[in-house]
Amino acid sequence: MNPFDEFKQNITRRYFFSQGSHAVGWAALASLAGVNGMPGRIQAAEASRPGSIPKANLTHFAAKAKQVIYLHMVGGPPQMDLYDYKPVMNDWFDKDLPDSVRMGQRLTTMTSGQARFPIAPSKFKFAQHGQCGMWVTELLPQTAKMVDDMCFIRSMNTEAINHEPAISYMQTGNQVTGRPCLGAWASYGLGSLNDDLPAFVVLVAKPTNTEQVQAISARLWSAGYLPGEHAGVSFRSAGDPILYINNPPGVPTEVRRKTLDGLKTLNEINHQLVGDPETHTRIQNYELAFRMQTSVPELSNIAAEPASTFQLYGDEAKKPGTFANSVLLARRLVERGVRFVQIYLNNWDTHANVAGRLPDQCRDVDQACHGLIQDLKQRGMFDDTLIIWGGEFGRTIYSQGGLSKQNYGRDHHPRCFTMWMAGGGTKGGTIHGETDDFSYNIVKDPVHIRDFHATVLHLLGFEHERFSYKYQGLDQRLTGVEPAHVIKELLA
Repeated sequence: MNPFDEFKQNITRRYFFSQGSHAVGWAALASLAGVNGMPGRIQAAEASRPGSIPKANLTHFAAKAKQVIYLHMVGGPPQMDLYDYKPVMNDWFDKDLPDSVRMGQRLTTMTSGQARFPIAPSKFKFAQHGQCGMWVTELLPQTAKMVDDMCFIRSMNTEAINHEPAISYMQTGNQVTGRPCLGAWASYGLGSLNDDLPAFVVLVAKPTNTEQVQAISARLWSAGYLPGEHAGVSFRSAGDPILYINNPPGVPTEVRRKTLDGLKTLNEINHQLVGDPETHTRIQNYELAFRMQTSVPELSNIAAEPASTFQLYGDEAKKPGTFANSVLLARRLVERGVRFVQIYLNNWDTHANVAGRLPDQCRDVDQACHGLIQDLKQRGMFDDTLIIWGGEFGRTIYSQGGLSKQNYGRDHHPRCFTMWMAGGGTKGGTIHGETDDFSYNIVKDPVHIRDFHATVLHLLGFEHERFSYKYQGLDQRLTGVEPAHVIKELLA
């Protein structure tokens, strides 16, 4: 039997009726309003014809942020060494964590075998900054200058205690991998602002210190059950930013164009016969790759930036693959209409040697983050670009392994951690949430990952309970089915 005919015979009853259940109503509405007058989702369907880049905007209300730069600190930064100042702990050095504080919390295998859990106060000095009076570690002097532009969430919490499920939870709203990530949802809902670059780009920065680097899986920027064109496109830090973007030796552009035209025709025939939406993805990816042969070299040519740019970001920005270089590329990407840029920076998993590793990590991010925000402000892009900084969980106040006043280690801690946001409709100078004296339990204004996602979607113009995608008979959402709330105190 012809495989196309076999596919048609195997289409489920549910799929068949879901495709045509509203056909008469849509036709009637189209006759009244015309295609261009249809609401968001119908515009999306029209815009997703073969070879095009989706232009749909499915927002429910006016967005505060039209683009996002998400800086994910892989491994879990220690909140009590950076932003969650706990001076009382100085009197608790090497004393055991009280059972009344731990309350039987699940432990990782790294510390579950320890005979005791000795308190390790932060060895770093803190000072208050800005009108908001935010306490910031001495390791982040540039960040400390702009706390009134940032909103801090000191009461983030999660159920995940290990890296893979925790990062997946933070990025996709679920501890089980395979769901669409936040960037894919943004691409799906907002569409593209640029025909020559992806709507969603991923950069993996290389830390200065590589003492303990976590695995970073491409599943984190998957489109999941959303159409494949909404997956993140990973740019490499060395060589060609994207593999095979250049023509092979001896193949001129006109030959490549003719080849792609032939493939497009074959894929369109295939789509007409089978109706597989992933065929559209294949067509769009081929066409986008062809256009990127011109746009990507111009994008990655940071040598064209004036000297004042490198005064902002630092000389590290000139080195491909560094965090500063990645952040500068992120600004160039959003400047050219990329909707969502995700940057991963590794080596925050400080099970040991906090004194040796944390200063390196902070040097990597401090000037670069300050430069990014100042750069966006002077270009008039700060108010509609949302910047997010944070990891997948926090660290324990008790030490893992050896403890001295000069050095210590910290295990994973899901009950509380700190993140910050800036720009894109957030309220600068906000300090939200509070933890106990041990930075162990939240005592005021907890923010779960679901609440965080609901707030980000709100800033992008979406009501999270209505922003969904039909998959396997269910209206799937980033925030899932459990309660989630927009944190209005974070909004400007």
